Amino acid sequence: MKTLFVLDKKDYDTSWRRSSRPSVRAVILSGERIAMVYSRKYDYYKFPGGGIEKGEDHTSALIREVREETGLSVIPESIREFGLVIRLNKSNKEPETIFSQENYYYFCETEGEAGEQSLDDYEDEEGFCLRYILPAEGIEVNRTHDHQGYDDALTEREARVLEMLGGQKELWMK
Repeated sequence: MKTLFVLDKKDYDTSWRRSSRPSVRAVILSGERIAMVYSRKYDYYKFPGGGIEKGEDHTSALIREVREETGLSVIPESIREFGLVIRLNKSNKEPETIFSQENYYYFCETEGEAGEQSLDDYEDEEGFCLRYILPAEGIEVNRTHDHQGYDDALTEREARVLEMLGGQKELWMK
């Protein structure tokens, strides 16, 4: 998969150990809008998706994460690669550790209406909900709203991907 960009905060010592977290993200298009997960608590948008569990392939993880966070059912045959975003920064959970996250973005289609979400405790606390937005709306919210100190690398990562999608509408029609 091609690398779209690397988001490196350079807020760590290169001699520190690394902690890796591979993740999948769904790019679900509906006309000019994109399906995003909105956090009511921290006022930001993110692409549906999350961590790949041990022994899980990307397709299974994508289908599971989209269903859990949005209630939407991904059509497996519709999944196709968009690109990889690598995130590097000082871990906020482990001292003297570099957090390395590989985010694999996939275009996909869904079928039927959104069903019930199956949120983790933290996702429920954040008030995750499905919204279909124009790329410019997500960029504006993620870059200008007060997220109360929430993960600025995450909000910037998603804004950059939305910028790429907003400027490359021919990708939507493939």
